[in-house]
Parts: sequence; C-alpha cells; structure tokens
Amino acid sequence: MPPRGADPSIAIAKAKKLATHVHAFNVTDGSRAVMRMSSLALCKLLLDAGLDPILQVSCRDRNRIALQADLLGAHALGLQNVLCLTGDPVRVGDQPDSKQVSDFASIRLLQQIADLNKGNDPVSGKLPDGPTKLFAGAAADPNCLSFSGLIRRLEQKKEAGARFLQTQMVMDPAVLERFCNEVANPLELPVLAGVFLLKSAKNAIFINRVVPGACIPSAIVNRLEKSKDPTSEGIRIAAEQIQSFLGLTKGVHVMAIKAEERITEILDQAGVSSLQQ
Repeated sequence: MPPRGADPSIAIAKAKKLATHVHAFNVTDGSRAVMRMSSLALCKLLLDAGLDPILQVSCRDRNRIALQADLLGAHALGLQNVLCLTGDPVRVGDQPDSKQVSDFASIRLLQQIADLNKGNDPVSGKLPDGPTKLFAGAAADPNCLSFSGLIRRLEQKKEAGARFLQTQMVMDPAVLERFCNEVANPLELPVLAGVFLLKSAKNAIFINRVVPGACIPSAIVNRLEKSKDPTSEGIRIAAEQIQSFLGLTKGVHVMAIKAEERITEILDQAGVSSLQQ
C-alpha cells in the first residue's frame, strides 16, 4: 500500500525486507477510494530498488486519455505487470464528494492494453515507436454468488486480454478448488489466490461488513474470538490457507494490511521459507 504522504521510504524498506520471500509486490491504486501516493510512482521506486512490482490501475479516477498516458508512461519506465481494476466507488472512501470518472471499466482497460500491445494508436493508425509489452491481469471473486455470471465476466476478461487472475480473499479451499476447476483452468488463466491476514474477530466481522466479496466463515471468526493471541492465530490461519491453496493455484497474493512485516512469518509457517521459482 503506498503511503498517505510524499515519503516512500517506509514502504520501500518494508518491501526490501520481504525480498527474499516473495517474487513480486502488488502496489494498490487508491484502494477503498482513499488518497495515497501514486501507484505508478511507487512501482518505479521499487523497480529502481531491484524489486518486481505489479502496477494496479483503477479506472475510477481517470478518463481514457489519462489511463492511456499512464500505461505508456509505465512501459517507458520499465513497468510491465499491470492489474486492471474498475476501482472501489468513491462513496466508500474518505472523500465521498469527489467526482467519480469511470470512463473505462476493467474490461475496457484490458482491451486498451491489448491494443497498445499490438501497436495500435487509440485514435487512428499505429503507435510511432511500436507496440508496448505490458502483461495484463484481472481481478476475480471466487465467492461470487452468481457463478454463471462470474464465468461470463471472466470469459470477457480473457477475451479482452487478461493473462492472469488475482482473486479477492478466499477463506475456503473448496471454493477456490471449484473456481480453479470450473473457471480459471478451462480459460487457461493462472491464478494468484488471495490470502488475507486477519488480526482479530472484530477485524473479521468488520471486513465481512464493508469489503465487497468478503466471506469469512463463522468458524474462522470463532477461532479468532476464542484465541488468547488473535494475531498469532491469524498468522496460523493464513499459513494453513497457503498450504491448501498452493496445490490448486500458481501462487498466492498475501495481504497483510499495515502488518507487512508479518508476511515472512506467515510464509515460514506455511513452509515457504524462501523463494521458489
């Protein structure tokens, strides 16, 4: 998560400490419609530090001209991995009176990247300096109540140019297994399964209430509630999920909001103590 300020040093220091355990770093783009440093800027700083970033791009705040400019700029800066997102609505953020743009949504953004990768100018003709080489991914929610709707939407994302999927948090291996077997694998889209560090039962209840797509089972909430050390219990839960998920997916996306230093402990408990290529 980029800082809520202009100093990137803490974010970069956290990333460097994780470098021996992870392959890449997702950098959020105005997540939850809250002001933070530009994802593009922090990604470039991580790249300069020898780390591999995934640039998240939200369509909420920019029109197509600005999105096209950022994509070309990202490519010029050496950034290739792009996760395409529609973006959380401004009403859920801390500046709800802001104007939401949403000129594009995630599928149209994927299509735009595919066009740039073909060397197509968005207005006419070809880009004068040739095609880009952006590697585009899309978000997915295995907990979606409409499974047929989920399939149709991911088919559209694949057709638009998605080359990998990154899921929302998943708490049930059975849900992830069905998603992989019935959706992702037939579409030949590699999956990074979302693993979220829960810090307490109160934290889990809050997430269930406010985060779209969150579905934390009552058994996990009860487990956190009964624990004398909820933080350690949350780490164990996340490690158990990783152990279950790595047999189903190409990898995991570990989210430890404001507790990134715990990620190495989670991975160590899961038996992923160093980088595995």
